[in-house]
Amino acid sequence: MSSSVARRWFAASVCALALAAPRAALRAQVTTLPSETPAKFVPTNAGFDHERRDVMIAMRDGVKLHTVVLIPKGATRAPMLLTRTPYNANELTTHNASAHLASALDGYDNALDVIIGGGYIRVVQDIRGKYGSEGDYVMNRPLHGPQNPTAVDHATDTYDTIDWLVKHVPESNGKVGILGISYDGFLPLMAVVNPHPALKVSVPMNPMVDGWMGDDWFHNGAFRQQNMPYIYNQAGTRDNAEKWWTTHWDDYDMFMEAGSAGELGRRRGLEQVGFWRKILEHPSYDAFWQDQAMDRVLAKQPLTVPMMLVHSLWDQEDIYGDIAVYKALKPRDTNNDKIFLVLGPWHHGQEIDDGSSLGAIRFESNTSLTFQREVLRPFLDRYLKDDGPAADIAPVTAFETGTNAWRRLPSWPAGCAAGCAVRPTPLYLQPGFRLGYTVPAAAEAPYAEYVSDPAKPVPFRARPTLPTGYDALHSWPNWLVDDQREASGRTDVLSFTGDVLTAPVKISGQAVANLIASTSGTDADWVVKLIDVYPDEVAQQPQMGGYQLMIAADIFRGRYRESFETPKAIDAGKALTYRFALPTANHVFLPGHRIMVQVQSSWFPLYDRNPQTFVPNIFWAKPGDYRKAVQRVFSAPGQASFVELPLVVAR
Repeated sequence: MSSSVARRWFAASVCALALAAPRAALRAQVTTLPSETPAKFVPTNAGFDHERRDVMIAMRDGVKLHTVVLIPKGATRAPMLLTRTPYNANELTTHNASAHLASALDGYDNALDVIIGGGYIRVVQDIRGKYGSEGDYVMNRPLHGPQNPTAVDHATDTYDTIDWLVKHVPESNGKVGILGISYDGFLPLMAVVNPHPALKVSVPMNPMVDGWMGDDWFHNGAFRQQNMPYIYNQAGTRDNAEKWWTTHWDDYDMFMEAGSAGELGRRRGLEQVGFWRKILEHPSYDAFWQDQAMDRVLAKQPLTVPMMLVHSLWDQEDIYGDIAVYKALKPRDTNNDKIFLVLGPWHHGQEIDDGSSLGAIRFESNTSLTFQREVLRPFLDRYLKDDGPAADIAPVTAFETGTNAWRRLPSWPAGCAAGCAVRPTPLYLQPGFRLGYTVPAAAEAPYAEYVSDPAKPVPFRARPTLPTGYDALHSWPNWLVDDQREASGRTDVLSFTGDVLTAPVKISGQAVANLIASTSGTDADWVVKLIDVYPDEVAQQPQMGGYQLMIAADIFRGRYRESFETPKAIDAGKALTYRFALPTANHVFLPGHRIMVQVQSSWFPLYDRNPQTFVPNIFWAKPGDYRKAVQRVFSAPGQASFVELPLVVAR
């Protein structure tokens, strides 16, 4: 190295060392950069048309519940509408990034036309144990009593919440209404048990009422296994962070591969969840279910709060409960001013969505908007606003499918406003797969039969069977109006069809299945479907030609034929009576249409498979328990199967 190069190298090294020394010292002194995120960000909310208040309200046991209060700008003496929810109050009240209340509330459980146009203060609260609220979560937490030894329940939590609201929201007039759908609809039922004096009205929409008889978890003893993901997601964590996973695109294959619902739950680790363990322990209608059935609970309570029960005629989740509550309470409504009923042509929760159609069925108007503007809004205004105007609300407001018209009725089922009655009328399953109103005569074939094979159960909708999602791909809300032609072509489904109608046939109320049937097994499920068969050609909607629309359908687990509490093996080969009610309907079978009744022994994978051999607990049925069975449905004098129709006739 030359002397000049060496000098340059030495100078550069000295300079580098001089620069490195402060950097090293800086690194030794500073361990992190200051955060650019404030400890608590406070938005200015400039331009907002409402004020948002996030509060934690203490319950009587000290547990605090996260509550969002949305107050329209300039509100004074405004009524409050409360929804209590397990579905995340923050998400339900911040749907869109907007300064406008209408955008914030554009989500589930919000009847916007009522809330925005009515000037209501909106209150949404996380129930205990979910999302922002403290405490322990219990699915459909029972009232204080045999199933809940603690001093708190949803009735006390609602009372304490309302008590806080009327004392701490000065913009209000001190009047509170509670409304909600599904689980959120179950909570307005709880609210009327020992209600707070400020609670002036309750609107349970599609409420969970009796999880065993016919709502979310069972129908007449058959387990609704496609709700297992809901149990996993909802009860597994406080914030629904853990998600159920699938191993097949087609749920049919996933449930078949697992074998039983109990085994699939074991593979998913579902037994970590307390509610799932309770389901496994209580497959029959014992005190666990009976004590929680809200129609039974409310039948023992005084009627003090006006209530509007909102029912969807094609509710794919909770089609049983609100009609059961109506039956339990209406006879005690002697002044006809406490219990009101609405029946709409909707799926679960569609009353706050677009109600112009359901699947392929069109209603010729936005039925949901009509309900919100002409029924719900006047009803709430009457009871919640200062000097609320008188509301001309019929005791029953029922949409009549087929004719697609709203009817004002004095009670349910009434059939019409005056001059008619509902007459239970047997529609017999006749030899030759016919239907008729006369008792079948003696015939060479006194029964129709099919082979029910658990290895090939009847799908409840066309495959692939996707999970219970509400998006367009999964289309879960529409399944009760699916075309039933696929099922009618199977050899393990019996289809009985009436003549082409020359005059309208109207039904209002619950049809009742009366099967005289036998099985070669020792247990069996029976599915009965009442169907409106469209004409072969429909000019306005060609795709509806020959459509088979379910009007009412349900399943019954044979082991409960004698007692819902105590299952019993069926006598193989013996003709026995199976009687069970189908969901309520308000329908006109039009001229040119035909009436059909379908009978089958599986509805898979919505309901778990019956092994068709009696086992103590079907959740733990083994592969060898699932066996083929010959099912016979009788159509003979003295053994005549029929569906009892609630026919509307002139007095």
